[in-house]
Amino acid sequence: MREVRAAAVVCLALAAVSALAGVAWAYLAPAEQLLVVEPDRGTALTGESVHRFDALAIFVLIGIVLGVLGTVAAWRWRRVRGPVLLTGILLGSAVGAFLTKVVGEAVAEQRHVRPSHPPIHTIVEFAPSVEGWAALIAQPLAAAVVILLLAALSTADDLGTGEYLPFGGPRPEPAVIAPPHYGSAILYGPYPGNSAAPQPLAPRGPVVPFEAPEPDVGR
Repeated sequence: MREVRAAAVVCLALAAVSALAGVAWAYLAPAEQLLVVEPDRGTALTGESVHRFDALAIFVLIGIVLGVLGTVAAWRWRRVRGPVLLTGILLGSAVGAFLTKVVGEAVAEQRHVRPSHPPIHTIVEFAPSVEGWAALIAQPLAAAVVILLLAALSTADDLGTGEYLPFGGPRPEPAVIAPPHYGSAILYGPYPGNSAAPQPLAPRGPVVPFEAPEPDVGR
C-alpha cells in the first residue's frame, strides 16, 4: 500500500506539472498568420505555414523534458522503487501529455482570439494546435527509456530499496550453519575417518618443537 500511495502521488504530480507545461507551450508556440482575401477565407503568409511544425516540435521537446526530469525526480524516492512506481510514472506521463495538449490549446485560443467575420485584406492569427495524437507518446516514451536505464545501471538487486520482495516485504534472515563445539560441518573429500556427520574435534596436545642439533665446535 505504501508503494501504491507513492505511485498515486507521482502520477498526480506529473499530471499537475504537465498542465503547467501546457501553459508554457501556449506562450512559446508561434501562431500562424493568414491574410483575409475573401469573406471568411484567407491564405497563409509566406513562411507562416512552417509554424505548424514549430508548435508540434516545441510540444514534443517539452514532453521529452518532462518525461526525463519527472522520472529522475521520482527515482530519487528510493524506498518505493519497483514495478508499482513504474506504473505510476507511465500513467502520469500519459495523462500529463494529454493535459499538456488540452490546457495548452485552451490557453492558446484565449491568447489568439480570432474574429468571427474579419474584413478583407486584414491579417488574422490562428492559435497553435497539436495535430495528431502521435506527439503524445513522447513524454511516456522518454519516461520509459530513462527508468529502464536507471534500473539497468543500479548495482543493487533490490534497486536500493532495502526490500527483498518486488512488492515489499522483509528480507529473509540468512541461514547460519553453526557446527557443534570445535566441530566442522564441511567435508574435505574421501579421507580416512571422514563420514557424513560432522565429527567433533578433540583437543590436541601441546606442540613440541624439534630439538636443534648442537653445533659442531670442531668444524
